[in-house]
Amino acid sequence: MSTIELKEKLIDKISNTNDENILAEINRLLNIDLETEIDDVYIFDENEKVEIESALNQIKKGDFFTHEQANKEINEWLGK
Repeated sequence: MSTIELKEKLIDKISNTNDENILAEINRLLNIDLETEIDDVYIFDENEKVEIESALNQIKKGDFFTHEQANKEINEWLGK
C-alpha cells in the first residue's frame, strides 16, 4: 500500500467514525512530540523499584501466566 493510499484509507476511516475515544487516540498519536517524549524520563521511587525487581525474579523462576492462561483466568473471573 502506498503512502497516498494509506492516507486516503485513514482519512476515510476517520471521517466515518463517531467514536470519541478512537478520535482522541488518533489525535494523541498524531501530536506526539518525540523530543518531549525523550526528555520526559520517569524516575521510579523505591517501592516501584522493589516491585519491579520482584516481578523480574518471578519471571526468572517461570512464575507467570502465558497470554492464553491469563485470558482463561480472566474469563473465569468474569463468569464467561
